[in-house]
Amino acid sequence: MLSSRLIASLSAAAVIAWSSAAIAQRAGNACWAPGDLVHRPGEEIVQKRAKAASIMPPKRELAEYSPVPQRGVVRRVKLPPGVKLVALTFDLCEQPSEIAGYQGGIVDFLRQNRIKATFFFGGKWMLSHRERAQQLMTDSQFEVANHTWTHRNLRNLTGSTLTEEIRNAQTAYEQVREELDTKQCTAPDGRTPAARQAPKRLSLFRFPFGACSPQALTEAADLGLLPIQWDVSSGDPASAVSAATIAHNVLDSVRPGSIVLFHANGRGWHTEAALPAIVAGLKAKGYDFVTVSGLMAAGEPIMSETCYDLRPGDTDQPRFPRPLSASNSFGSWFNSGFPTGSTRNSAPRPSPSLSAPPRPATAIPPR
Repeated sequence: MLSSRLIASLSAAAVIAWSSAAIAQRAGNACWAPGDLVHRPGEEIVQKRAKAASIMPPKRELAEYSPVPQRGVVRRVKLPPGVKLVALTFDLCEQPSEIAGYQGGIVDFLRQNRIKATFFFGGKWMLSHRERAQQLMTDSQFEVANHTWTHRNLRNLTGSTLTEEIRNAQTAYEQVREELDTKQCTAPDGRTPAARQAPKRLSLFRFPFGACSPQALTEAADLGLLPIQWDVSSGDPASAVSAATIAHNVLDSVRPGSIVLFHANGRGWHTEAALPAIVAGLKAKGYDFVTVSGLMAAGEPIMSETCYDLRPGDTDQPRFPRPLSASNSFGSWFNSGFPTGSTRNSAPRPSPSLSAPPRPATAIPPR
């Protein structure tokens, strides 16, 4: 007869074999093959006046949440002495009359170099880029957040229009996450069920144009969202601002606890080319990269009672007439909102319907 010790060993071996088989089965049911995650040429193109751009927000109840205290917006984080952390953030927003882009080369670089980052999703962008949104929300290297439904200037909105512009991005996220759950597949790590890797709801929020009002601040808080601004703007939505200038601006402006603003929706014109120099330069200065939540957990968030770009009041004007230069300004480049069909946020393009940022001519080797 088999000894009790041998039986126990066989049982343990059976459990290990079953676990290994289960892991292998899950790995075989990965949501995406490695090649599915990489950049596909053409995805970065912004399609203006596209017929497919007319997208309605989902009609559904929000996941359970609790309102947050209305304390203003987070601009940066005060860190303990000697701690050098920085949060890179990327906006993925989309206007009503367009299908914005997805700059996969930026994401590829972040993944290859293990750089943590936070992506602010527009609700409509998520519905026109479902698979890419799901890939980002299930990647443990990244954090995702709310950037409104169609990037309207919330300083100019009131009542139900204001509420829905914020709320619809939440419902879009929860819809896309639910669709991911029905696939019953694993996240990029090959082990974790994808839907479990994605948070049930978004808890961070960014105001379009860095502009808000007391009513908008209250509405975001009532929907359980903490507004995140920035203290360093890369200036990347302006095609005239070169990669070298973007890198210089960021490296010259970052300090411990900074939150840096970039774009990855087809309007980060030279962002991909600038990132290698930015990352190498910050690493050389002793910085580590974290998500916004990771940054806040490491120190004390510095709050502002109102929203602004460089100085209080600069995004409260009806228009921002100053041209964007190498001055590291974001709000100066935008007008007060995006009317339907507006192209004010784009430099002249070779095509009236398609636009894309240039791919870098040469890749700077990661350090």
